[in-house]
Amino acid sequence: MSDRPRHRIAVLALPGLIPFELGIPQRIFGRSLDSAGRPLYEVTTCSVLPPGPVRTDADYAILVENGPEALAAADTVVVPASHKAGPVFEQGVLTPELAAALALVRPGTRLVSICTGSYVLAAAGYLDGRPATTHWASAEHFQRTFPRVRVDADVLFIDDGDVLTSAGVAAGIDLCLHIVRRDHGSAVANEVARRTVVPPHREGGQAQYIPRPLPEARQATTAAARTWALARLHLPLQLRDLAERESMSVRTFTRRFREESGISPGQWLVRQRIERARQLLESTDLSVDQVARDAGFGTAQSMRQHLQSALGVPPTVYRRTFRARTPDHGRSDA
Repeated sequence: MSDRPRHRIAVLALPGLIPFELGIPQRIFGRSLDSAGRPLYEVTTCSVLPPGPVRTDADYAILVENGPEALAAADTVVVPASHKAGPVFEQGVLTPELAAALALVRPGTRLVSICTGSYVLAAAGYLDGRPATTHWASAEHFQRTFPRVRVDADVLFIDDGDVLTSAGVAAGIDLCLHIVRRDHGSAVANEVARRTVVPPHREGGQAQYIPRPLPEARQATTAAARTWALARLHLPLQLRDLAERESMSVRTFTRRFREESGISPGQWLVRQRIERARQLLESTDLSVDQVARDAGFGTAQSMRQHLQSALGVPPTVYRRTFRARTPDHGRSDA
């Protein structure tokens, strides 16, 4: 309806902000139109201080023309990441200026964070007892800093009704598109995605693509078995094979292995095979069947099940997302 007020979104620009992430809400919500071509959202960028320049993490500042009073009028408040939030990151407490600004937010306002903007919501108490995510590289620190938050570092975003959090950078796009879809349906969200040239939908429960190296062993009593196994992942390895490499009983080997790595030998083997499959999918033209055999899964169906469980996507989707460019693809004829 033409006389229906637009949903008001305030984007909080904090010192040290990341320009890319600050621009995501404007790009997604600002391009969301109804069937008559009218904007569905009114997006306002504001600062915790009076209008003026705000430093970014790049070599320039941006001029923010709205102060914290914009938060009082917002239906949704979005907090992108900042690299200079000081006490928020270091101690989990708000600065006086930030606390005063957030005090202007009306009860019932929808709250959204992009990447480590989650620290601001957590420091303000909005995430206490609730599920939330953040960039995987900050997840452990985030959990230590805010033990009352139920942190899930393995997802792209979490929608907990009136509080939504996302992982790093591109996951902020996914979350904003999800909000548009929730507010106005798939047709509007898909059109925004098409104009932005991004996938229209990635499930929030899809895993962040996180490197998961094996924890260093405190005593290398099973290191030789691990090295031996890594060279033979394509073979159907048995637990007794690994134990024999260390001249241990299966029971003793299993106990020592878990003490050193934090996981069982079987779990470790699956993780290593997933990692091998990821590398092959990214860097080779091998078929999915061949990748499954070389990684030790035996069949494509077995590998598909393991990758779906660990990463949230099947092998073909993973390959399309992370396929390494061949020399011809990036070659210039100049």
